[in-house]
Amino acid sequence: MTFNESNTIEAYLCDLLARPMARNAVRDAAGGYGVGLGAPYPPGRDAPAPLGWQPVAAADLQRQPQEVFVESQVRAALIRLNPEIAARPERADEVLYKLRAIVLSVRSDGLIKCNEEFTAWLRGERSMPFGPNNEHVTVRLIDFKDLENNQYVVTTQYGFRAGPAERRADAMLLVNGFPLILIETKTPVRPAVSWVDAALQIHDDYEKYVPELFVCNVFSVATDGKELRFGAIHLPIDLWGPWRMDEDAVPTGLRIAQAVHRSGGTALACTG
Repeated sequence: MTFNESNTIEAYLCDLLARPMARNAVRDAAGGYGVGLGAPYPPGRDAPAPLGWQPVAAADLQRQPQEVFVESQVRAALIRLNPEIAARPERADEVLYKLRAIVLSVRSDGLIKCNEEFTAWLRGERSMPFGPNNEHVTVRLIDFKDLENNQYVVTTQYGFRAGPAERRADAMLLVNGFPLILIETKTPVRPAVSWVDAALQIHDDYEKYVPELFVCNVFSVATDGKELRFGAIHLPIDLWGPWRMDEDAVPTGLRIAQAVHRSGGTALACTG
């Protein structure tokens, strides 16, 4: 059997992400408590049930290669999380139109500006005239108060096509249909290849040729199984940081997979 990044690091990470995930306290964007691996759950509050990322093959996701997010999941979340949209489900299409417009403007307005605008939507800082007498009401894409209300999906070989350019992320973490965390892996059995190669592929290739894929990105992850680093869009590679398992330790070896497990769990907190 030939060892490569697909059947070693990529497969192992996805398997770990699909396992039940311990829930502890991390402050979210609204100042409440989210999910992560840190302090004990707040006294007087019941800890949510364990939650893993649902593994779904890329071919089974209801999306076309030129679509950044899984619109069927986004539409379902909009209806589930917004009573005004649930009352009139066609309003979900109005929100989707707004979100698509942000993605389509990335090549004219720039990735940073578009990512900032999309992040504002993810945080619940945008509204639509869906209330009585066309009153503006907040549109929620993600439920930060009840994390059980969100859909978590992990998939591999998440392809995206923009004109003649087509790229495939080794793994992608999606929340309510939005690809928030891109993971690029490299094989651990080739000494000349490291996490740096994966990070450069994201920074110098993916972000340049398919910037649409990063409009709703929270951060990206690069790992060779021995070391893991993560960074935001356009962040120089030498500033990518290790995902720390605690206050002092830097993850090494197979603990890298646990770090990615944690990064998925705290993705919502990171948007805050």
